[in-house]
Amino acid sequence: MKPQIRFLLYSTLFFLYIISTFLLLPIRQKLETDLYITLGCGFGLLNIIYAFAILKWKPLLNIISSVIIAVLALFLSLKFSELHLFSNYDPYDIKTAVLFNALFSVVFWEIIYQIKKRRV
Repeated sequence: MKPQIRFLLYSTLFFLYIISTFLLLPIRQKLETDLYITLGCGFGLLNIIYAFAILKWKPLLNIISSVIIAVLALFLSLKFSELHLFSNYDPYDIKTAVLFNALFSVVFWEIIYQIKKRRV
């Protein structure tokens, strides 16, 4: 896959993550579930769709890689938000967590893509 196409796909995924975060929050309020469960399942579903569209591996491998990326990105974004890096601009560190979640997801997808590229 050409670098320009990958950049376009990662940019799209980045913006989808940011937009889906704000779409998942009202769903969490309606379902009255834990925030992390709702976001984790939502990001997992987004990653599964992305994996089937882009990676085109075996279905089980697509699902496993998607869930691992969603869990790792959510966990690391929460850890980065606890560092209070942008406390002056984001007092509750919500925007920081959303931004880092999208960023980590894109980085992990690039790692998975490079692994796939080297194995083929």
